[in-house]
Amino acid sequence: MKNHRYYIFATFALISLLAANAAVAQKSASKKLPSEKLAQSALRASEFDFIEGQKYFILEDYTKALLYFQRSLEFNPENGTIHYKIAEVLAKSNKVEDLTKAASSIERALTLEKKNKYFYALASSIYVGLSNFPKAEAALETLIQEIKGEDEYLYELGALYAFDKKPTEAIKTYEKAEQVLGINELSSLQKQRLYLEQGKVDEAVREGEKLMDAYPDEERYVLAFAETLSSFKQAGNAISFVEHFLQTNPGSASSKIVLAVLYRESGQEKKSRDFMSSVFDDPSVETNGKIMLASSYCESVIQNRNKNSTDSELETFTIKIVEKLLKTHPRDGGVHMLAGDLFLALKQDTKAQHEYILAIKNGVNGFDAWQNLLFIDSKLNQFDSLIIHTENALEYFPNQGMIYYFNGYGQFRKNHFKEAVSSLEQAKKLSSENQSFKAEINGMLGDAYNGLKQYKLSDKAYDDALLFDPNNSLVLNNFSYYLAQRKENLEKAEKMATLLIKNNPTNASFLDTYAWVLFMNTSYKEAKKVIEKAIAGGEATATHFEHYGDILFQLNDIQGAVEQWQKARTLTEKHEILDKKIATRKLD
Repeated sequence: MKNHRYYIFATFALISLLAANAAVAQKSASKKLPSEKLAQSALRASEFDFIEGQKYFILEDYTKALLYFQRSLEFNPENGTIHYKIAEVLAKSNKVEDLTKAASSIERALTLEKKNKYFYALASSIYVGLSNFPKAEAALETLIQEIKGEDEYLYELGALYAFDKKPTEAIKTYEKAEQVLGINELSSLQKQRLYLEQGKVDEAVREGEKLMDAYPDEERYVLAFAETLSSFKQAGNAISFVEHFLQTNPGSASSKIVLAVLYRESGQEKKSRDFMSSVFDDPSVETNGKIMLASSYCESVIQNRNKNSTDSELETFTIKIVEKLLKTHPRDGGVHMLAGDLFLALKQDTKAQHEYILAIKNGVNGFDAWQNLLFIDSKLNQFDSLIIHTENALEYFPNQGMIYYFNGYGQFRKNHFKEAVSSLEQAKKLSSENQSFKAEINGMLGDAYNGLKQYKLSDKAYDDALLFDPNNSLVLNNFSYYLAQRKENLEKAEKMATLLIKNNPTNASFLDTYAWVLFMNTSYKEAKKVIEKAIAGGEATATHFEHYGDILFQLNDIQGAVEQWQKARTLTEKHEILDKKIATRKLD
């Protein structure tokens, strides 16, 4: 019913405009047509088509609307309102051709009716669309001159002058508006900006003072002016205005927040921090404002850490204000999210994990919160938590490949290979556009399928990962090692292991893999050199010493082999195989 009433109102309003010209058009028509009766018939036909055109215009079917308006014009060519409606339809287009036609129609309308403000306003809009600002300005100038009581268009005219790089004309126009309509936010703020753009700081300051004197208790005018001054590198003047306002309005929470920011932007870091501490102790300052202030400091800490730089004083202060927020707003998820981001940047993973959990419990369910929590779970090797959290996260984000990936990783590290494969395959399906991520998933799928002894699928996944990155060290290491364990395709395993060591010549784990591949390929002397290099690096594990013993055994150094197996035994709790080797002094 609402749209229906609007349609009736708009239609009758335009019909009245149409009728205003009807007498003139009828007189003109009576001279040209054979009889008065025929003239009236033409006007009725024009009126019918006009109403139909208006109906389709309201329904936004502009093609039909234009058709009916043009038909209406054929019966009544001297009616300004019809020309206006045709121009209004054509102006809906962004095409220069249509706007040019619209300009022609509205110009014709204005020759027929010079006292209609809507005609001038539309003409100005059309000229703006054609980037003909002088004509747009002239249309509004004529409107204001010809039609009394339409001084509000001075604001629009001032904006046009400003956009047309005519600051002097714009300022004069805004001043004229103030003389008629009084001092107000719109004209004053525009003049302030125009003065500042011209480098006339004193004039801008006086303008700001005038507005604030007119509205001494209006905080938003002070803050808007301070923001404008700050954007033009006039933070000192901005600070003076806000400080003066706070002297008479000490309870203004927003002003306190702005002042804290201005102190910092002007390089008064100590003053900013001292003032900010008082702001955080002030219960009248809303939480969102405090979060905004704390966020700016957290962002500085994060940026520094990303650049491998630290500022201990900055970090200490930031932790202090964030902890204040946590104490005063323990159930605000946004505060916990902010704290989580801060502690994550500071590499305080356990604290960050705790805060992300609390953020989610208190209503923060954005993907970033879950992703950061899952990242920390995996980093801390808390795989039970990782599995639980990924399952919870999937309730909110069932189509996020990253969450399936983390779930697959957690399941894999718990040796739940079947569940790992299921999640990783889903992750790959949902991440088909991200080739790098897909390659990483394939690398882990290779490990998981190997755990299930589904070797063909494992090899395929590894090959797919290496297609994207032939130098992926982790894939080269695991693929070559597992091939060696199975004594399959040892030539390929050795090529991969050789490339691995070429790219990582001192990595003890990778050297062990290369030695093991050589061992399985019966290249025992070469294997001995490689494993000794791995052990010499000082990072040897039980596996290194066991493999060294196996190599020595094949080189007929039985005593040496037993000694290495004994060393391996001291570094692991898995003694069964080693005890058998030591007792029998044999590999099998």
